[in-house]
Amino acid sequence: MEEKHSHKHIKGIGCDVKNCVYHDGDCYCTADKVLIGPSYACCCNDTVCATFKQKSFT
Repeated sequence: MEEKHSHKHIKGIGCDVKNCVYHDGDCYCTADKVLIGPSYACCCNDTVCATFKQKSFT
């Protein structure tokens, strides 16, 4: 069963990951908070969104 999130989008945070449960269907994130890592990242390509949760398409 897919989780539903009725939160408003996080101001200033854009997201293109349409298969995340927190993606609002446009270009915003609706998570309560966003965690970015890992702590040893040296450049943009080294980072990931640790808040990502994949949508189930069943």
